[in-house]
Amino acid sequence: MQQMIEQATNLPSIPEVVQKLIASMNDDDVSTDKLATIITSDQAITAKVLRLANSARYGRQRKVGSVKDALVVLGRDALRTLVLSIGLVSSFKAPATFDLNAFWRRSFMLANRAKWLAKLNKADPEVAYTCGLLHGIGEYLIHIIEPELAKTIDEQVEGGAARRKTQLELFGFDYTMAGSELAKYWKFPDDIADAILWQQQPAGSGTLLPYATLLYLARYMIHYREHVSEGNFDELPVKLIHAAHMNLDDTYASMRDFTEEESDISAMLQ
Repeated sequence: MQQMIEQATNLPSIPEVVQKLIASMNDDDVSTDKLATIITSDQAITAKVLRLANSARYGRQRKVGSVKDALVVLGRDALRTLVLSIGLVSSFKAPATFDLNAFWRRSFMLANRAKWLAKLNKADPEVAYTCGLLHGIGEYLIHIIEPELAKTIDEQVEGGAARRKTQLELFGFDYTMAGSELAKYWKFPDDIADAILWQQQPAGSGTLLPYATLLYLARYMIHYREHVSEGNFDELPVKLIHAAHMNLDDTYASMRDFTEEESDISAMLQ
């Protein structure tokens, strides 16, 4: 898999500012001044950061006029996540067989829910958001490496085939494996790569992974959106909730209370 990634000539080139921010995720002592210097080195990303930081999405009274202002207003981790999101969206180019807009919309939807639920299992909300943002990158990678086969799989899935099973049969790996390897190649922290790998089986590694659990529950919220809004939790994986030591009533309430503005996602994609 790593060799396939290295040989993928049309793999997105991640902006230098994003590469440096990924490296800083493993450094708890990185200063706000250093983060500001990293971010302001890319004028296009800085301009979009300031536009979004002043948007209704964040609902701030104070005008954000610089990256240092944004660090104060949004916080270090939230700003880093925002820049990662902007940098990744701007880097990805759509293969002919891939609906990139739909991909990012679902990724942001899942990221928003994972972040919202993070407090329930005492996980870091910004890491949870990043896991959600990257949960599907393996699908994108497969469309880059094998666009025609990927298109065939999409058609089979539309006809009722199971995506992961079909990918395993044709490739010997599926999108969770591909995504985890790509996250490692880009040097994201192990927590994120592991969450991508085990997102469909949060305890599959032998240990129940908190961020994989959040991805699983965020996917449930999307799949059963109408049921959740009606307070119908018949399909909720209650055993997973208990295994993760999450309070069931709090989980019900958090899922019901979640709201999402389409304009927020649209703003990220502009």
